[in-house]
Order: sequence, then structure tokens, then C-alpha cells
Amino acid sequence: MRKLLILLPLLLGSCNAISTLIHDDQVVAKVGDNKLYKSEVEGFIPNMIPASDSVRLAEQYINSWAMDLLYLDVAEKELSKSELDVAAELESFRRSLLKYRYEQRYINDRLDTLVTPAQLRAYYDAHTEEFELARPVLKVRFVDVMKDSPNKDAILKMMRSSEYSDLQRADTLAKSTALRWFDSSDTWMDASELARYFGLEYREMLSLQKGDWIQYEPADRDDLMAAYVCNIQRTGTAPLEFCSSRIRDILVSGRKHELMKGLERDLLENALESKQFVIYENE
Repeated sequence: MRKLLILLPLLLGSCNAISTLIHDDQVVAKVGDNKLYKSEVEGFIPNMIPASDSVRLAEQYINSWAMDLLYLDVAEKELSKSELDVAAELESFRRSLLKYRYEQRYINDRLDTLVTPAQLRAYYDAHTEEFELARPVLKVRFVDVMKDSPNKDAILKMMRSSEYSDLQRADTLAKSTALRWFDSSDTWMDASELARYFGLEYREMLSLQKGDWIQYEPADRDDLMAAYVCNIQRTGTAPLEFCSSRIRDILVSGRKHELMKGLERDLLENALESKQFVIYENE
């Protein structure tokens, strides 16, 4: 096995270790005739991290670099001639990689990602069975605030208002004094997503709903979590707005699939027409 020489000690403690031991263009490690340089190690280490972390990452990089070469060395000595022949695998990988790169360029140059509201509506109306709700969806305003906060009652009161000035004031107060706050009164949320803010399972969260409010006070904490429910739909077909992102992905994915089918068809037809691709009939 080739000799391994590492100039950076494994247990390097000095904060200036890298800068003092690795000079400009200095070789920091060597395996046989292969050399690892300072610039390669530095390129692996992010800027603005503690010196101790820099040392640790440098050690990892150097040892990983060495291990790859040592494995290569022992493999070249121990494997048979047929096992060392990787030409077929490399050629297959090269073809796959070039095919993938061309497909990506072809798609990027031609794929129309614009989906209009009319197209969203048309797909939704034609496939309503695909959008049955698995869980309720809600439009809410949510706050997590300390129970002794002097602004708690004001925030809760204004959260349920329909006046823009009240909601703006609630937003300002909540952002400056609450632990967490968001206003999703114009956007549908899956109940399980809202439940994560409460730290509860969604059925347990919904069991706490009284009228337009869902409130939860953890026994071991001093905060109150509350959601004012502007709207809720528990069953049936999900609202189009809630499904729009999913429908957009479906439509764009379908366009991409059609582009790829067209590309493959054109390649075959053109190759057959130009005699670049010939199929011989068996007699």
C-alpha cells in the first residue's frame, strides 16, 4: 500500500493551526505520488466559522481524500483484470448523463410553466374526485402570547375584527409582543399544518374549538395559543384555492411529459427518414 503522509495532525488544538501549518501552495497531505494542496482544503471549509471547526473539517477532508486514494490503490492490486475493466459502466454513465443534460436543456427551452386561472378551474372541475378532503381545511389568524402580556386581550379582540385598521393594529402588536403570530385569513390551511403550531394532533386541536376560537393553554407553560377561525371546511371537495398549487404541478408535469414524448418521437422519425437509424427485417 502506498505511503500516507499527513502534515496536519489529527488532534490539532491551536486556533491558528491551519494558517501557521499550511502556507501558500503548501502540500498538506500525500498518498504515493498524489498531493493535496492548501487551496483544495481551504475551498472545502466555509468562511466565518470558528477555528476549531475549521480544523475539524480540514481533518475530515484530508482523511477522506486519503481514504479514497488508499481504496483505489488496494483495489487496483487485489481485483482481477476483468473486475478492473470499468469501460462499459463508464460509457453507460456517460450516455445517461449526456442524455439527462440534453433533456434538461430541451425542456428548459420549451416548457411553458404559465398556468392560467381558467386552466386551473377546468382541471379542477373535470377531476373533483381527486380533491376530496382527507382533513378539514381552515382560514385562521393565529397567535401564541404570554398569558400575562398586557397586550393579550387587545390582540385577541382585534384578531376577530373585520376592520382593516383593527387587523393592522393586531399585526403590529402581535409582531412586537407575541411569541408567534400569523394571519392566514385569506389562505386555506390543512388542519394538520395548523395543529403543528399548537403542538397537538389535529383531531385533538379541533376538539378544542368553541365557536370561532381554538384556544390551548399548555399545563407546563405560561403562554396561550389561540386561532380565530375565519372559515372552516371539514369534508367534501377541497376549495379550488387550496388545490391550485397541486393542480399547477400536475399540469406542468403533464406538459413536460408531452415534450419528452415529442422529443423521442421526433428523434426516431428523423433518424429513420435520414437512414441514420436502420431496422433490418429478419427473413
